[in-house]
Amino acid sequence: MKCNISTRYVICVLGSIGLGIIYGLKTNFHVAIVSMVNHTAVAGGSSHDGAAKEDGPFVWSKTVQGFLLSSYFWGYMISELPGGRLAESFSAKWVMFFAIAINVVSALLTPVFAEIHYGLLLVLRVLQGIGGGVTFPGMHVILAHWAPPTERSVMSNIVYAGTALGTVFFMLLAGIIGAKLGWMWIFYIEGGASALWLLLWFFLAADSPATQKKINPEEREFIMKSLNQTEGESSGAHELKMPWKAAMTSPAFLAILVAHTCSNWGWYMVLVELPLYMKTVLKFKLEENSFLTALPFLTMWIFSMIFSKIMDHLRGKNIISTTTARKIATGVASMGPLICFVSLCYLDGQQTGVVLMTLAVTAIGGMFCGFLSNHIDIAPNFAGTLVAVTNTVATIPGIAVPFVVSALTKKDDSINSWRILFWITVALYAIEFIVFSIFGSGEEQAWNKPDSEGESQPLKSTAPTKA
Repeated sequence: MKCNISTRYVICVLGSIGLGIIYGLKTNFHVAIVSMVNHTAVAGGSSHDGAAKEDGPFVWSKTVQGFLLSSYFWGYMISELPGGRLAESFSAKWVMFFAIAINVVSALLTPVFAEIHYGLLLVLRVLQGIGGGVTFPGMHVILAHWAPPTERSVMSNIVYAGTALGTVFFMLLAGIIGAKLGWMWIFYIEGGASALWLLLWFFLAADSPATQKKINPEEREFIMKSLNQTEGESSGAHELKMPWKAAMTSPAFLAILVAHTCSNWGWYMVLVELPLYMKTVLKFKLEENSFLTALPFLTMWIFSMIFSKIMDHLRGKNIISTTTARKIATGVASMGPLICFVSLCYLDGQQTGVVLMTLAVTAIGGMFCGFLSNHIDIAPNFAGTLVAVTNTVATIPGIAVPFVVSALTKKDDSINSWRILFWITVALYAIEFIVFSIFGSGEEQAWNKPDSEGESQPLKSTAPTKA
């Protein structure tokens, strides 16, 4: 880009929109399924009362619904590690293109496949998961090549906060479309509009400043100098052998792994099950449900943007180190929702429930400039593979949450069952906070620059400012 338009921030915004699409096309199903299922028939009742007006055509049992909601994560898990290595050795740009394309096509086919058989819908959900699974590794690799150390928190946050903004936009739109036009139009409209991103990404994105033809030369030099890269190194993680043993036994990496896994239980609790909680416990209808479910993700996005800027400012002034910044952010993302979920166990009322859930989700936004961007700090050469490993393990909660919720709410969907879920969430957030506070680090690890035999080499200085 020329003039005053920063190419690195164009890449960030496009990445953010891309992740927003991935999360939007994932979570719109969680809103749509409320209208797709004939809840009265599933419960074994008649459909002559007023509450049955929102019933849909499909008599899918709670178990089938659990499979449909969790099947996304089956594909998500199997694609992450291959996606990380592909992004590092081939092209993160094209890995991202594939991810969005497969999600767009699957969204457009969802109404047709649902009408034929839920088994075909399950296959689509797995395919969407395969696309979704490669996005975090892909964007981590791109950020490792494009983000100057003193802008890393902000740029990472712009990219990954797109997940929250996409969730907000798609959930709100899904509620309106579903109520006015019918559930099938949720997929046609949102899937069709998302296809436009593919054109923008094709023409504007590049794997690194060195391969970007439209970048201002001064910006290219600034980025590559800040990352201590030469023309040959800027796209060169494929030249390095992954130091698996050193990485998998590194306390700094294991702290990220534990934090990511524990945090994801709470993340998927709100991302996947919040619409159900709003409907069954707080008794909101579809349009109210979609708005109030989306609201916390909007406040999360606003908070995370402000919070990441503060963290980078403090780091840039050398007031706090990268390690301290990551620990503060992860602490906010764990202790904030922990307090809210404990409160939800004992405080009643619609307004109270909405406020506490909004505060919980807002605080979770600290993760974007906390442990979630920490892989790039400790090993930028292998950031894609490392986030693939942690996100693969952290996807287990994504698979487990729908089944645990389904099992606990099958006979009793009152607050009594949700209290058990909330206490499980509280325990995992406590583990996240303790482990990352003790073992987390923002310093580049020696094994980030292995030699050809996989042995560690001394590190070169990366920048005068702390990364």
